[in-house]
Amino acid sequence: MDAYLSIFVSGRSAPLLSKSKPVRRSGFDFPVVIDRIERVAEDVAALTLSSPSGGQLPRWRPGSHVDVLLPSGAQRQYSLCGNPGDPFRYRIAVRRLPGGIASAEIHRDLEPGDRLSLRGPRNAFEYVAAPSYLFIGGGIGITPILPMVRAAALSGARWRLIYLGRSRASMPFIDELVAMNPDAVAVRPDDEYGTPDIAQLLDSAEPGAAVYVCGPTPVLDAANRHAFAANPTGSLHSERFSAAPVLDGREFDLTLARSGRTIRVAADEPALAAIRREVPAAVYSCQQGFCGTCKIAVLSGEVDHRGRALPDAERATHMLTCVSRAAGDSLTLDL
Repeated sequence: MDAYLSIFVSGRSAPLLSKSKPVRRSGFDFPVVIDRIERVAEDVAALTLSSPSGGQLPRWRPGSHVDVLLPSGAQRQYSLCGNPGDPFRYRIAVRRLPGGIASAEIHRDLEPGDRLSLRGPRNAFEYVAAPSYLFIGGGIGITPILPMVRAAALSGARWRLIYLGRSRASMPFIDELVAMNPDAVAVRPDDEYGTPDIAQLLDSAEPGAAVYVCGPTPVLDAANRHAFAANPTGSLHSERFSAAPVLDGREFDLTLARSGRTIRVAADEPALAAIRREVPAAVYSCQQGFCGTCKIAVLSGEVDHRGRALPDAERATHMLTCVSRAAGDSLTLDL
């Protein structure tokens, strides 16, 4: 490794032998204009987006999200919650979070007619064919679930939605969801029903059902603990809005071979977060280790693999930076 660094990174011939290949910052993005901003619940704004040219937008499937690049330079991911059958409009919904820089900018500064850049759509939360469905959406976690409910209703599949939240006033799109089938939608705000018993809710799934869950971390964790005991012949699909917490991590050094920079990854920090401090445009998507977008070649060091997307043939030479870590004290990446 020392020889590699001296020849290809720091040596006089490095510019010729190892030409810079920075992460692309352009070519993936496309512009949109804000057609409409609606207040669809307390602290929740829905933005309807279209192409400035009036043309079609990239097609998408239920469960997809886009990266939204804001005028300030902030970048965040939001689920598409409109109609996949409409090729001319996207819809996203953004809850204003305490201390949230991007959500505050969207709620405070953006107006109809403003332009944004999007990247995507990507899908790490695929809607699959199944004999029946149980959907559980918690709070703003309803956004990727809503197009799935629409798809199930249009297909004639058997489905049921349990919609959780703090209060009805805080829960967007209630009327839209209930209109699809009032008998199949159960709205259960905490201030009326108390804290939900996720294990009990999972028991209502039909045998073999596909169970989709998106919402706060306690809801997701409870679903992962109980889903297969409640429905051993079914399948569980979940999505987080942020990276899962790092468990049993320890600090390590991460060297980016193309620049020669070494960064320290904290014990409770994903490697991806440390990388993005140095390379803000580093690509990623699901942050949960199953989409493979953040895969990077490993030049030296042993990896503690914590993701699902890498086949056995690649585990000795690559890692998923969103979840995997160094098994030892350091790693060197081809980045």
